[in-house]
Amino acid sequence: MSTDTRQALIESATTLFSTKWYGMVSVAEICRSANLSNGAFYRHFKNKEEIFCAILDLVVHKIESALKPLSNMPRRDRFPTLIAIIYNFSQEYTPLVRVFREGQYRFFKYERALKEVYSHAFSVVLDHDPTVAEYLFVFAGLRFAAIRAALHQIPVSVESLSSIIGSGLFQPQSINWPRIFSTSITPLPIELLPDSKAQLLAEGRKLFGEKGYFETNIHEVTSNANLAIGSFYRYFESKESFYKEVIREVGQDVRHFITLNLGNGLNRLERELRGLWLFILFLSIDRNCYNIVREAEFVLPNEVRDYYDAFHRGYLRREDASFGCESTTCIEFMLGVAHYLGIEIIFDNSPETARHVIEEIGNLYMHGLLGEKYRSAN
Repeated sequence: MSTDTRQALIESATTLFSTKWYGMVSVAEICRSANLSNGAFYRHFKNKEEIFCAILDLVVHKIESALKPLSNMPRRDRFPTLIAIIYNFSQEYTPLVRVFREGQYRFFKYERALKEVYSHAFSVVLDHDPTVAEYLFVFAGLRFAAIRAALHQIPVSVESLSSIIGSGLFQPQSINWPRIFSTSITPLPIELLPDSKAQLLAEGRKLFGEKGYFETNIHEVTSNANLAIGSFYRYFESKESFYKEVIREVGQDVRHFITLNLGNGLNRLERELRGLWLFILFLSIDRNCYNIVREAEFVLPNEVRDYYDAFHRGYLRREDASFGCESTTCIEFMLGVAHYLGIEIIFDNSPETARHVIEEIGNLYMHGLLGEKYRSAN
């Protein structure tokens, strides 16, 4: 009975955390949804954070269990099975994936725990521990594409994901590395005499990035901008509409910064790698950008879908947007590599480390992981 009660609380919390963000769910709400008393909750969990972390543990253990059969399979079956397991997990356990997306942001140790699980699975399939670049190439693009398929109904192809990881995205081509990593950067334009709306957006961006959506209030925004509260409501209907505009501005700035500094005369792969490097530089300059977009995934998920959709449309507008695989899947895969590269480098290492990682990713983009040596071993 005690186990049943605990399970009922976890199921209730999973449903609530997957449809609202952490700050908007209460212990009382979890209990009401499970038809249990608050006392029953506190016999199993100390507080809301503990049950949230129990769900994150559950996700890691479920994925670990799903990957365990790999070691008993014929070697030729391990690679496609790895791809299918990770993709299918997002489709089958979408509410848990939603919760983990927020947990990955709030409690980063669970992302590290999952990385250990995935790295072990990689070693089972390929007989060596992954480098940072190999890990990102396999799991970043795959996870992101699978999550976008589950959460946003993007038509991702599992077969194309397998082809990308096995054989790469681009034909082999020369790469001018000094041009890729040039740090001669044109900054975004600065408004020397910003109007009231621009002042509010600048302060909102700073406060949302530093404190988060829930802890930021409109009075604080207007006070920091030296404006009256009435000025805010001349431009924005609510805090939510204000946050939406901040997210849109962040996305526009990232895309503008990359476009401004991409340069001319680069081949298709060079542009992709240069874009990755510029994205890392932008995050190192404006870390608030990352915090705003990640938190918005849980506060305003539709707005963040639009954020990523805008990048997707940017790829499609290019005159040489064709790839060696189905284009939607290729684009989502590359967005995923950039997304997780940002997490890996900015928050664990340094932009300088990114140089080596991006160089190796460039090679993987051309050749994939499954070279002739690996295939002949099967």
